[in-house]
Amino acid sequence: MRRIVLAVAVVMTLCWSGTGSADTTVRMTGDSRVHGNWWSQRNYTGWTSSTAAGTRTYDALSIYQRFRLRSDFIANEDLKFRFGIRVNNTPWGNGTYTVDNPAVAIEVYLAYMQFKWPGSDITFTVGLQNMDLPISSSALFNANPVFGGSRSAAAMVTIPLSDEVKVITGFTRLIDSYASADPTTTQLNDELDGYLLTLPITMGGFSATPWGMLALAGKDSNYTLAIDEQNAPLASNLLALGGSRAARLRVAQNVYWWAGSSLALTMLDPFKFYADVMYGSGNGAEPARNRRSGLFFDVGAEYTGFNALTPQLSFWYSTGEDGTLRNGSERMPAIVGYWGPSNSFLFDASQDFVGGGHCMNVDPIGSWGFVAALNNISFVEKLSHRIAFTFAQGTNSSRAIRAGASITPSGYYPAPVTFVQMGRDLTVNEYVVGVNFDHQYNIYANLAAVVEAGWAHGRFERSVWGRRLVNQAESGDAWKCAVGLQYRF
Repeated sequence: MRRIVLAVAVVMTLCWSGTGSADTTVRMTGDSRVHGNWWSQRNYTGWTSSTAAGTRTYDALSIYQRFRLRSDFIANEDLKFRFGIRVNNTPWGNGTYTVDNPAVAIEVYLAYMQFKWPGSDITFTVGLQNMDLPISSSALFNANPVFGGSRSAAAMVTIPLSDEVKVITGFTRLIDSYASADPTTTQLNDELDGYLLTLPITMGGFSATPWGMLALAGKDSNYTLAIDEQNAPLASNLLALGGSRAARLRVAQNVYWWAGSSLALTMLDPFKFYADVMYGSGNGAEPARNRRSGLFFDVGAEYTGFNALTPQLSFWYSTGEDGTLRNGSERMPAIVGYWGPSNSFLFDASQDFVGGGHCMNVDPIGSWGFVAALNNISFVEKLSHRIAFTFAQGTNSSRAIRAGASITPSGYYPAPVTFVQMGRDLTVNEYVVGVNFDHQYNIYANLAAVVEAGWAHGRFERSVWGRRLVNQAESGDAWKCAVGLQYRF
């Protein structure tokens, strides 16, 4: 029934786009992407990297297609509603794209109203919407590593205090595992709620955005939800390794909090500088082994004075696990974030073609490193390039990661899942290097042919991951090439 309702919603949306009422203007935008991914040694091994590691192989070639449609229903400049639907990164021959027997895979991914309070500039945005904590430069770092590049159901309020200062605050419900009716006669704490506050400040050539987030995490919330292509559960981002099973939590409602600020200095244009610093902590009322807290910061610079290219340099550092699980985790907790500098192939960040293993999924939390890049390289009209070199090394104790790798994920769904993983969670004795070389040719103003190529090499510890995985990783480096079309309308 749900699939039928979604299909009807698509038809109605398309109809309304052409027949909007006299009082409502309908505007539609979207994008369609089709691409093939060629891989060698995905996950450094060519195998899956779950806790039951190396039990399945990946195809060398997969062809993926994505479609997104956003419809704005505009009553006037102070009142509108956005409705977004998608068919999300489905491979040809599977799901929606199966010959003669396609599965319906239309999803609603945006549905929110936005309005200004009458007689003021106070703006309310209520519903399923894009959610991002601040980042100094989305062009350089993509998104906040705590909570960015994602969507959730939220009620947000933007209050302008002056031309230079405004306040953005609101509430978001990230998880409500059993909705309005718990399955027992005893009330369960199955919600994960967030409260956000940001203070954007802009003054000619300088901007800063102090921010904070508070989350109430119910013990019975579903921390097993998969949050990335590697099937890592939310527990791996929020919980300490020593208390990585929600069943081990003692407190019904745990508090998580984060505080930080983004900074951008552009008054020295064409030299531009960026920085982000943040600290997070959670489960403070739990026994020591269940607590988690840590620091993350990044800095970046670019020079925009050349017509033919833009040099970029960035650095990041995050605290990592110490040698014991008894005192909790020293990695900053996170919800979900797509942080990654200069489109680096090592991170799940700003790649044009996602799906089908588009990156190496290195976790910036628990590592340090740098990226040197040349962006916006263009010597021929309509053709541009980007090249980036990345080095990343872990800040985690080998002993702690070894203990995390031995955690059995039985009882988690979807299975298999993992809390730490070779190539994603790096120890102090491990490093990875990567190079990505990306190209875009604008066939038309809104149609581009894109090529994303990447190479990665890693050094891993046999005492942590076992000889089988490490030997396979050393048998050859990882290579990826994605070729496809991107149409925006």
